[in-house]
Amino acid sequence: MTVRVTIEVEEDLCTYQSADNGAGPLWCHGSTIVARCADRVFVATLETLPDQVPLNNTRWVLYERPDNGAWRLVHTDTTGRTREPSPIALVGNDLLVSANPTLTAAGVYNGPAQPTVFRFDTRALDHAPRVEQPDWEDSARFSEHSYRTVAADGATGDVLYMQNEGYEIAHMSLRRGGVWQRRGEIRWPFGDEYATPQPLRLCYPNVMLCGGGAHFLGVGDIIEPVEQWREAKKQITGRDWDYVFRRLFYAHTPDLASQSFGPWLELANRDATAGSTRHCDLWIDATGNAHILWIESSTDARIRDQFFAGTQVRQSLEYAIVREGQFVERHSLATHSEGDDGLIPLQARLHVAASGLPLILAQFHDARGVRWRLAPLQVDPVWIDVPFHRPMSGTFLTNTVRGGSAPADVIDIVSSIDGPGLGYARLRVEA
Repeated sequence: MTVRVTIEVEEDLCTYQSADNGAGPLWCHGSTIVARCADRVFVATLETLPDQVPLNNTRWVLYERPDNGAWRLVHTDTTGRTREPSPIALVGNDLLVSANPTLTAAGVYNGPAQPTVFRFDTRALDHAPRVEQPDWEDSARFSEHSYRTVAADGATGDVLYMQNEGYEIAHMSLRRGGVWQRRGEIRWPFGDEYATPQPLRLCYPNVMLCGGGAHFLGVGDIIEPVEQWREAKKQITGRDWDYVFRRLFYAHTPDLASQSFGPWLELANRDATAGSTRHCDLWIDATGNAHILWIESSTDARIRDQFFAGTQVRQSLEYAIVREGQFVERHSLATHSEGDDGLIPLQARLHVAASGLPLILAQFHDARGVRWRLAPLQVDPVWIDVPFHRPMSGTFLTNTVRGGSAPADVIDIVSSIDGPGLGYARLRVEA
């Protein structure tokens, strides 16, 4: 099967001033800041507060664009300061904007925070949002480093808000029937094989809610555990620390209200040759199969010759199907090896068309720069080029079903542009 794509809109959304606090408007890339409700698209982004000091020196802002109109600033948060972007969720006519306002005074570098949700009625956007407080375990202690995740099931109305505490756990709160309920915690896998055993904090996860259950895909985010490699990279970067993303994990629960997440399934591990893995997306089909995309790199080219001579640098877009916690199949959908002239896969998203057809929207790179391509999700993708006049680059977020947006023949894309700022594109797809 092949698809056709038409670029309907390609434009600037907003500019952005760096907050120098370690985060940015697309930093929550496992969740989304983009949602579509019928013929309107919503984007929550960040505004830097020039009179405040890091870390909590930004606030969230919400934009709306009708398909036949222009961008409009709907709301600017004047109640709190924060560090990170605000993932959003769409449930019927309700648009939920997550927030993590600090509880510290102005001028204080870091400290406690209070997770909050602002609920808008999309039919009455000029009305003030209602403020909701998710319910958490009494032991939860949050800070400005939330690494939070927000996911929604458009069919059931469920919303899951997850927020990290430290390096070992994330707390969960489930909104069901309009009521927030504490759902305990999820504990990260443990790396006891390292010289210094440690929890493998999973960050920026893709989470999808489905029929009362939840599926979780995340990558380990830890400081380089091998001292020799860390020292070698310090000579290159000048930094004492170097976070690595090498191990990819999946878990699920069939019922968030009554069951904890099951055991971790390790999908990829590039520890042996200092490579990397980065998850791209997750989608659950009608039979319960989890379709998973990620980017995998064989080694770190900076230290390859010193420690892994003879190892070829290879980067690939990987695809796996998992059912009931077990691998069903795995395939490489696109590969680039050292010395090749072809396209290097960078990242990918899954999008579900109105017919239910799953599509892959992917970024590649070659000598000419960033290239965007689209294909149906299948073992041997038939790629077509997306002919942007000004291809956006870096992390991109879309109107994903994981955020509650309905399957659609429109793909809304927000990504980075020079300026710096955010750009927007709207694609129309036809099978």
